[in-house]
Amino acid sequence: MPIAAALGAIVWGASGFYTIKEAERGVVLRFGELHSIVQPGLNWKPTFVDKVLPVNVEQVKELKTQGAMLTQDENMVKVEMTVQYRVQDPAKYRFSVTNADDSLNQATDSALRYVIGHMTMNDILTTGRAVVRENTWKTLNEIIKPYDMGLDVIDVNFQSARPPEEVKDAFDDAIKAQEDEQRFIREAEAYAREREPIARGDAQRILEEATAYKDRIVLDAKGEVERLQRLLPEFKAAPNLLRERLYIQTMEKVMANTPKIMLDGNNGNNLTVLPLEQIMGKRSESKVQSAVDSTPVLTQPENQSSHPKTILLNRFAKGDSINA
Repeated sequence: MPIAAALGAIVWGASGFYTIKEAERGVVLRFGELHSIVQPGLNWKPTFVDKVLPVNVEQVKELKTQGAMLTQDENMVKVEMTVQYRVQDPAKYRFSVTNADDSLNQATDSALRYVIGHMTMNDILTTGRAVVRENTWKTLNEIIKPYDMGLDVIDVNFQSARPPEEVKDAFDDAIKAQEDEQRFIREAEAYAREREPIARGDAQRILEEATAYKDRIVLDAKGEVERLQRLLPEFKAAPNLLRERLYIQTMEKVMANTPKIMLDGNNGNNLTVLPLEQIMGKRSESKVQSAVDSTPVLTQPENQSSHPKTILLNRFAKGDSINA
């Protein structure tokens, strides 16, 4: 009898050893009442007295809620949402409510319906998705806080929102139009950023060119005034001579910058001026050298007295008329 009792005590003591995994915590019940929380590793409990409930406190769990919900503008929308959470307090998770996972699921559904009921359908389907997520997360924490279920909500993901099938095509078109609007806005802003520096550069260049043109015109005008002021005494002393001199100088400039051919007439006192463009055109048709085509040609008599400038001066001295 003593041997049997000792053997029984040994078996009873050996049966009390148990192991808690690294990611778990053990909730110890003594005669059905919460006694303590044990940490991972090898532990011992008195068999038939204590009961250990392992709870995983590192696993991230996920629950999903979905359904047709009524919006603020009295439209039905089908939404889906997932919630990620994990156990923060094993004792509260096991005993604060009957089923913490189911309670969290019901709280999520209530929070989502509350948020959807305070938003319009257009906002939910287009630009308000982030708002739905944030508001649902906030409302969910407010709902579960009084129950103290020992859960920590890590994230809330708004999966999808779909309008009823009867109006789905119209809402798809509306969403596509809004996406196109944002794309066009971004393209326009990029184009503006690209063109603005170029326009500013062009404006600065035009201003600088205008300033340079103004300075050049002012300087030219001042130079012309000074030149005329120097010629004024000569004009007062001999007006006719100065007039002829200015005329000859002007003709020199005109003849030097104009592609013309001048010929001295043998039978009269007239100076013949021919258009160089027509003559050059005829020569180009005859395949004359390009150097000759691009250079103004001046035909001169053999003696120096036939030079056009000499002819002009001689005829002015004689008082002859000139026909151009």
